[in-house]
Amino acid sequence: MYLCPEKEDKPQGSHTHPPPQKNIMHDLDKQINQRLEDLAKKENLRHLSLPYSSLGKWIVVNEEKRLNLSGNDYLGLTERDDLREQFAALHPNYSSPSGSTSSRLLLGNYEEATLFEEEIAKALEHPSALLFNSGYHLNTGILPALAHLEGVKVYADRMVHASIIDGIRLSRLPFTRFRHNDLEHLTELLKEDEGKYRISIVAVESLYSMDGDEADLEALVALKKKYSSLIIYCDEAHAIGTHGANGYGLAEEHGVLADIDILVGTFGKALNSMGAYAAISTSLREYLINMARPLIFSTMLPPAVIAWSRYIFALLPQLGEERAQLRQVSQYLRSSLQEKGYSCPGVAQILPLIIGENGACGLLAERLQKGGFEVKPIRYPTVALGTARLRLSLTAAITPADLDPMLQMLESLR
Repeated sequence: MYLCPEKEDKPQGSHTHPPPQKNIMHDLDKQINQRLEDLAKKENLRHLSLPYSSLGKWIVVNEEKRLNLSGNDYLGLTERDDLREQFAALHPNYSSPSGSTSSRLLLGNYEEATLFEEEIAKALEHPSALLFNSGYHLNTGILPALAHLEGVKVYADRMVHASIIDGIRLSRLPFTRFRHNDLEHLTELLKEDEGKYRISIVAVESLYSMDGDEADLEALVALKKKYSSLIIYCDEAHAIGTHGANGYGLAEEHGVLADIDILVGTFGKALNSMGAYAAISTSLREYLINMARPLIFSTMLPPAVIAWSRYIFALLPQLGEERAQLRQVSQYLRSSLQEKGYSCPGVAQILPLIIGENGACGLLAERLQKGGFEVKPIRYPTVALGTARLRLSLTAAITPADLDPMLQMLESLR
């Protein structure tokens, strides 16, 4: 039972009035509107796009059909009704999916998850694996957890994903960013700090999402032999499924799976699902179960989602034809753009069409959208000032013939 506090005695006839309150919401809106105006002036104001009625190779936006060049469905699995039918036959109990309604540490430790983690660990040549709800949860969970250890410093490639940077900031660990893919610069930094730290975490992506280029994983592994404190943290979000003989990523392609200390990736791109994994040591797995706050305090992924991810992951070795198709169409578009005088670096299915200024990039995106191509402008501060680009993201379902009308448009606008 809760008791109301006794009222304070006041002299009879006295009247008290609360002090005038500042209109907080008015000031909040005023400051927000000013900030939005500033973003608009810099051509950095973002908007949610019009709702899509389809998310496959072709999407419909405001009743307009467009070729989807902005998603990450790299293997074209959205188009595969046959896979969904096979999954439904294998898992009839998931035909009416439901949420997990609990965190992993309470009632969310489903058998499906434990079996899947064992399969991931075996495939990626690690002692253990751990599931997370998303790549963002993963990257903002692991690094802050490691901050509780002694003598830790992080060295991050300048182009790593924002979620890794947020993880570093949340950890409050000392960190230095080295020039993109510049291992000489990294080596200089490690030499300067030699003997100062017990654990030196080098954070990279195997395939970078904005430039479509690759980290030199073999050279990083060689660097480990020179610096005993070095730990490699590698995010394969854009390489899992698309690279390697079995589709296990660039670490597999370069024969260094077992040499990457913390090997992470997502199911939300090539695997056409949701969630993320970390392939790690058994001791680190147990540590993260106790210390990774996004894992501890989040509701577990629904069992049907875990089952679908597990089903697709098991199929990856059989999807070599899709990977070959993806490489072929990527090479075709890149060479065609370069022949027309466009700057298009990178080596994979992510093709950055470098335009330069934010405004020009936005205008070109609008023209291509009206021409039937769903492309998005990527502008500062997501990328460096003066390097605004259209990020053309390809899938195995797209053919050269699908791209030819866009190439003709770009040639006419040159």
